Amino acid sequence: MKKFLALIISLGLIAAVAAGCGGKTEKTTSGSGAASTKLVVGATAKPHAEILEIVKPMLKKQNIDLEIKVFTDYVLLNPALKDGQIDANFFQHIPYLEDYNKKNNANLVWTVKVHTEPMGVYSRKIKSLDELKDGATVGIPNDTTNGGRALAVLEKAGLIKLKEGVGVTATERDIVSNPKNLKIQMMDAAMLPRALEDLDLAVINSNYALEANLVPARDAIFMEPKDSPFANVLVVRPEDKDKDAIKKLGKAVQSPEVKKFLEEKYNGSVVPAF
Repeated sequence: MKKFLALIISLGLIAAVAAGCGGKTEKTTSGSGAASTKLVVGATAKPHAEILEIVKPMLKKQNIDLEIKVFTDYVLLNPALKDGQIDANFFQHIPYLEDYNKKNNANLVWTVKVHTEPMGVYSRKIKSLDELKDGATVGIPNDTTNGGRALAVLEKAGLIKLKEGVGVTATERDIVSNPKNLKIQMMDAAMLPRALEDLDLAVINSNYALEANLVPARDAIFMEPKDSPFANVLVVRPEDKDKDAIKKLGKAVQSPEVKKFLEEKYNGSVVPAF
């Protein structure tokens, strides 16, 4: 009987310990004994993950353990956040976020603006837009907001004219004037730098240009105006927006250290938005 009671007590203790270990927790204990918070942030490589690397030691001093998960395909970042695989993401501008929420019954929210990445027009075949031939093929991103944004860049460059007021939702059907008879070819944004050998022109997001070792301020033959409204933002689930760790992350990515890093490393290719 005593052995049986001892066995019951032992099993009870094991169950209690197991219950205490179950579920996901953000809190860990640092070597100093102070409680720390783990924060997993998804990002594209350049410049987003690089910026997060700058703030990582700053957050460490505030007992926040920042884990940076680099995604090569930015289309996966919002689903990963929505499904709880990461705590925040950093890769997108507000129009892209709004379009994602609308199309996916999501309610992700942005917290702070960090930087803008002016879109650029690139070519391996010409050095100036004046050299562009009639019937040239132009590559643009195939997602809704960046495709519309790219068409707006082509309009700013004087190559096409769009319907009044179409904004970032513009498509090829909204082109009302195309004097050079440009052929618009839509493709995955990440593929555009590699397609430059086959295209006459491509309108490329700066992060993908940087990853392809292009220097937007030097290599683009036309750049989106720097007062672009497409600031890249930190994005979270709505229930996490006011968490202390998220607020500290937001403050860190808007720090003087990050501003200095952007200005010195990118020389106008990536512009602080704070």
